[in-house]
Amino acid sequence: MPATIGRRELIAAFGCATAWPLAARAQQGAIPIIGFVSAGGRGALRRHISAFQEGLKEFGYLEGQNVTVEYRFAEGQSARLPVLVSELIKRQVAVLVVTGSATALAAKQATTTIPIVFSVGEDPLATGLVASLNRPGGNLTGAYQFTSGLEGKRLGLLHEVVPKGSRIGALINPDFSAAQAQLRELEEAAPRLGVQLVVVRANVENDFETAFSTLVREKATALLVCASPFFFSRHQQIVVLAARHALPAIYEWRDFAATGGLMSYGTNLADAYRQAGVYAARILKGAKPADLPVVQSTKFELVINLQAAKALRVEVPNAIQLLADEVIE
Repeated sequence: MPATIGRRELIAAFGCATAWPLAARAQQGAIPIIGFVSAGGRGALRRHISAFQEGLKEFGYLEGQNVTVEYRFAEGQSARLPVLVSELIKRQVAVLVVTGSATALAAKQATTTIPIVFSVGEDPLATGLVASLNRPGGNLTGAYQFTSGLEGKRLGLLHEVVPKGSRIGALINPDFSAAQAQLRELEEAAPRLGVQLVVVRANVENDFETAFSTLVREKATALLVCASPFFFSRHQQIVVLAARHALPAIYEWRDFAATGGLMSYGTNLADAYRQAGVYAARILKGAKPADLPVVQSTKFELVINLQAAKALRVEVPNAIQLLADEVIE
């Protein structure tokens, strides 16, 4: 059922500077609208959107029946995010659900009244999204996926699978807000592993061919694809290029391995989207973002694709296979 506001809460809302947003009140008695904005693409996020919808369903909200979801996708073009967020604010949505730190920051700048639920890979404290993980304050809360702090771990796993690879490529999106932190982490980890990095950059689709040509020219023997919403939105293209150039590669999300990549290591992204759905539903039922603690992902998954390994003539050590949460055969 749609959320309603009691008489006491309504009086408080009109008298308080931090009032419940006008959009939510306006929808009293009507089907509420949730705005959903992603830096990625709809196709790449199909499985995760289903998880978001499952989160809504846990609290009785069924899309198309008692809640409407307006979706917007930037397709990896971060410059579009403020416009997409603005479109949904004009629609007077009851809740904004945003994925990626750049999207969350654009939403925070655009509104201080509409509740915002985020799913981000960067530390929401470091990026200034919230004042505290336990008591976020303001109009934002959500899920923290630990995406951007795992590059060193990924490099170590890749080195174990390709131990003779002394030159490892690192594909970085320079427009991603965590790019410099990712590069620092890799530069700290590489000497410990005895490898040299071949860093290539891409922030538009046309950059990929040049980046892979550079990796081949520089004799990189493996590839680490750093976390980035843009890369995720183009994950099928990147996996195909890595296979074409015979580069064993590690990625951030399971989706890369499921579409033919060698391996992935990261948090369970679908679980983070489900949590975003849960929080959006709780807010529709009256909870305030300031009182909902930021959920920190605890489900990490290593996925190995043995079909890809065979095609690349890579022998994945049994020890790594035993560590894997999923082995695709």
